[in-house]
Amino acid sequence: MESALLVHRLHFAFTVTFHYLFPQLTMGLAPLIVVLKTLGLRRNDETYNQAARFWARIFGINFVLGVVTGIPMEFQFGTNWSHFSRFAGGVIGQTLAMEGMFAFFLESAFLGLFLYGEKRLSPKAHCWSAVAVFLGSWLSGFFIIATDAWMQHPVGYERAADGSAQLNSFWALVLNPWAWWQYAHNMSGAGITGAFVMASVGAFYLLGRKHVEHGRIFVKVGVVAGCVFSIVQLFPTGDGQGRMLAQNQPVTLAAMEALFTGQPGAPLVLIGQPNVPEKKIDNPIVVPKMLSFLTYRRWEAHVHGLDEFPQELWPGTIPLLYYSYHIMVGLGTIFIAIMVVAVFLLWRGKLFDARWMLWVLLLSLPFPYIANTAGWMTAELGRQPWLVYGLMLTADGYSKTVSAGNGMFTLLGFMGMYTVLGILFLFLVRREIEHGPLAATSAH
Repeated sequence: MESALLVHRLHFAFTVTFHYLFPQLTMGLAPLIVVLKTLGLRRNDETYNQAARFWARIFGINFVLGVVTGIPMEFQFGTNWSHFSRFAGGVIGQTLAMEGMFAFFLESAFLGLFLYGEKRLSPKAHCWSAVAVFLGSWLSGFFIIATDAWMQHPVGYERAADGSAQLNSFWALVLNPWAWWQYAHNMSGAGITGAFVMASVGAFYLLGRKHVEHGRIFVKVGVVAGCVFSIVQLFPTGDGQGRMLAQNQPVTLAAMEALFTGQPGAPLVLIGQPNVPEKKIDNPIVVPKMLSFLTYRRWEAHVHGLDEFPQELWPGTIPLLYYSYHIMVGLGTIFIAIMVVAVFLLWRGKLFDARWMLWVLLLSLPFPYIANTAGWMTAELGRQPWLVYGLMLTADGYSKTVSAGNGMFTLLGFMGMYTVLGILFLFLVRREIEHGPLAATSAH
């Protein structure tokens, strides 16, 4: 039974992690495409329109792969997590249905209009279609986040006679304070991915001395947006999400920081290795009292440690949770440093000729993906051992009649199929980048 639970968890972890490689870029690119299209309209500059069309094509490739990899996850609620679906379907079915019926169709319909309707639309109408794509993609993200937020912080429900959770307040579900902090933090993370990818491609063009005019636009827009999103990711969104965690899931915060003993004036660990058997951190580098201040705005505030909670309520993989959290925070700090320096060089008029900085931007491309993945691992590992916090244990939610062997067989099948899809994605994106922004123009 334990091995079957592990396989089901690995199965969903793999499919959702692979899937989210694509929506984070579409959600991150959507506002940047609006910016490019708006600048093209206001300046009457066709170069910005070409840039917008180019990124819309990259957006479209990601969108298709996101759909293909997203649909199996919804089926997994029934095949791998049937007990969870029976318990929580009366609540999360609302947001999942709204994501599909409203946000997805809004995004897909207007994406087609933006890609293929430019000759039939006025410039302003074409710009508004980009705005609709942006709203659809971010609305889609909200409904998914609201679903996960209910699992983290259940609100607006009542228990039915059969023990299942049923929605009794739609507004409590969508106005869940956990959802709004998590949504803001997640979308700023997606914005970082979109900005870094745009700046990276622009740096690639500038270093290769091709499509130079478009490359400068990509770098400029990407760097400015990346600076804004990186700072917002830290404060207020990261700070707000952390304080929400301290208030509602203190055992999770203790595990993320590997704080084995509760104490006033708790230090913030910058580097160290959690030693769970001995309940300590090896080789720590700490900032005294900083965790207390960041969490409660008081240097001597008491921060709950793992020793204050029953061990069966501790997250089961404390080292993995600890490292995921610190990778996310560490990379987020690096993103701020990179983008602040890049914006300074842009302001001084030296960025486009600073080849060392262009190389930094180019080579930074994969790291927002790593940071976003680590962030989601932090959120989901931190909720354990609960599937719905305080209401349903993960061990009670999986499909008991699906054996570990069956789960492993389908997991290996998904891994094979997704490898092929990943190669196809890289091929298509590489082809678009090689053809450049002018190829997107010739198709219109």
